Amino acid sequence: MTLPGRLLKPGWKMLGGIFLVAVLIAAAWGVRAAARQMAFFRVRSVEVRGVRYLEPSEVLSRLKVDTLMSLWDDLDPLRERVRHHPQVSDVTITRRLPGTLVVTVQENQPVALIESPGGLLPYDSAGHVLPIDPARTNLDLPIVATSDPVLLKLVGAIRYAVPRVFSRIEEVRRTGRDEILLTLSRSEAQRRRAMGDTALARRGTVRVRILLGLSVERLADIFPVENDLARRQVHVGELDLRYRDQVIARLQ
Repeated sequence: MTLPGRLLKPGWKMLGGIFLVAVLIAAAWGVRAAARQMAFFRVRSVEVRGVRYLEPSEVLSRLKVDTLMSLWDDLDPLRERVRHHPQVSDVTITRRLPGTLVVTVQENQPVALIESPGGLLPYDSAGHVLPIDPARTNLDLPIVATSDPVLLKLVGAIRYAVPRVFSRIEEVRRTGRDEILLTLSRSEAQRRRAMGDTALARRGTVRVRILLGLSVERLADIFPVENDLARRQVHVGELDLRYRDQVIARLQ
């Protein structure tokens, strides 16, 4: 068999493909290595995105980028420095030519405030204290009686699945081993009903009783009940979801 004929065999084709890829990788590495030495690609600015509670200056401090760093340097060490911040859940860093690093941060979200000897502390749904100062940041969050991981996980799930309920939660606590009491502010319809009624205005919350293991999506069942009672000009004091497929309203 002639040499050209051998080269047409599948095995030779595969070897040729591997060789071509190796050549391209080596060429790319050589270009990148050369680019790292060029002043044109020095990092001149860092853009921080995605922060809400975390100060951009804290991200910059963690990065430790100096004026000699090239845009083509390895970014993994920078990612690790930022990722280890207790407020950060994930981070990505991309390059924007000729000299900008774009740092996009995903933060651990606070879901509740818990009383401590030093005051209220923000927690995430995994039960971690977050480095957010409630005195400097407007945290409109429910108060959870203790750092109970079950309660914190529940509140986090409500925030994600039923934000309309989460926005109204004022307090969460256990009332038994398997029972939880949510204290909600009144709905918009109930607030309109309370206008001009001083006695009603003083009763400014609605209690919602649930069992552990309840699907948080089922909390949305309270809305039609509240709307119906408001339409009938009846004030509800407590809604009980502990019974399957039922919402029991206890009136005031």
